[in-house]
Amino acid sequence: MSDAASDPAVVRPLDLSEKGRRGREIISLDRRLFMKFTAFTDVDDTRHAIKALEATGLAAAVYADINDPFGIGVMVASEDPSDFVTTLRDVFNSDPFVVFDYKPEFDMLGRSYSIGYEPDLEETLITRPVTRLTDPRNEWVVWYPLQRSKGFYVLPEERQKSILGEHGTLAKRYGAGGHATDIRLACHGLDRDDNDFVVGLLGPKLHPLSAVVQEMRRTEQTSQFLDRLGPFFIGKVIWQSTLGDD
Repeated sequence: MSDAASDPAVVRPLDLSEKGRRGREIISLDRRLFMKFTAFTDVDDTRHAIKALEATGLAAAVYADINDPFGIGVMVASEDPSDFVTTLRDVFNSDPFVVFDYKPEFDMLGRSYSIGYEPDLEETLITRPVTRLTDPRNEWVVWYPLQRSKGFYVLPEERQKSILGEHGTLAKRYGAGGHATDIRLACHGLDRDDNDFVVGLLGPKLHPLSAVVQEMRRTEQTSQFLDRLGPFFIGKVIWQSTLGDD
């Protein structure tokens, strides 16, 4: 009798859950957070916009656009992406958003992901991004998409880890001093421009966020293995939901 487990012709069910590790045990969780960024200009009244978003009950933040005196950015998070084409769509097609000018060049959509060593997947995938999004200490934000060069993906796994380790060290240095934190989202197949990731840099002051980007320029990943970075949305919080404080 043949062993189906060793038969290459047998198609096994896909396991698309996110993976982590607790000690020697591999753990998994088939949950993730989706986050959607949308920008508008010709915004004459932010109060009604905030009220409409608050009524959805979704985790969200609204930012004043530092490069557009009439602009705002909206980041919304949900485990159910259907919320973006139902609840959020209804909000954006109603007053006051319906009279704002939509800026499609800043559209971003991504999903949380694990690297494979995280001991608490719920905290990594769900709790941490929402907490950082809604933390009142994170007054300033820089949101941007990035596209890796395709050559990165054919590098040996250990080489990839070494390259990515530079960014990990950078994040720890800025995070340890409370200067900056980040939200990293995968957007493979979710982005019209074929970007791979959406990145949010968040913190109490703007200068450290700029300094992070400046230091990243010297890393091997950014200097050698990125095809595109941006456009950048730079904003200051004017409202956050309170879900992250629960």
